[in-house]
Amino acid sequence: MEISSIVLAGGKSLRLGRDKVFETVGGRNLLDLVIDRVTPLSRETILVTASNNVMVKSDNYSGLKTVTDIYPGRGPLGGVYTGLITSSSFCNLVVASDMPFLNTALLRYMMKVLADFDLVVPRMGNLVEPLHAIYTKNCLEPMEHLLKQDKLPIHRLFPMARTRYLEADEIEPFDPEHLSFFNINTRADLLKAEEIARGMKR
Repeated sequence: MEISSIVLAGGKSLRLGRDKVFETVGGRNLLDLVIDRVTPLSRETILVTASNNVMVKSDNYSGLKTVTDIYPGRGPLGGVYTGLITSSSFCNLVVASDMPFLNTALLRYMMKVLADFDLVVPRMGNLVEPLHAIYTKNCLEPMEHLLKQDKLPIHRLFPMARTRYLEADEIEPFDPEHLSFFNINTRADLLKAEEIARGMKR
């Protein structure tokens, strides 16, 4: 399957107090860690930012395509929409830029089960992970409808698309501790991520 990867870096990082994508875990910044995991799976990698002022401080990915939100201030829904519009692929992996422990085997499995669906999204009980999901361009029309109606919670899209939920029993053979979904919001999260990274190197 040909797929593009969309990395969302539009969060305000309010709880951390600065742009978190440049924070480091295990000696590498978050953005590099995420791009390093998704680029081998992708025909292109797109970084969606909230502002033209966001500087990508990585010299490792010269082919990275950086775009700015088409619908500013509309949260993840607007970011995913912008990525899908920009992408040259029908199928698109969408991840947040603050997930240092993405699991490529799990991502490949998600690609495998996409089949006749428009959206594959992990679900563990009541917890759904829309920023660790695969979307096709068939999602664009309902997303645009939601954006124009100012209905911004991304879960509103799920009943409007052919959605395939990836349940916990499918996730755990690849990622039993659900580290794929660990994201950085606070200084405590950063410290925890460093602890996890040290454990992985042992």
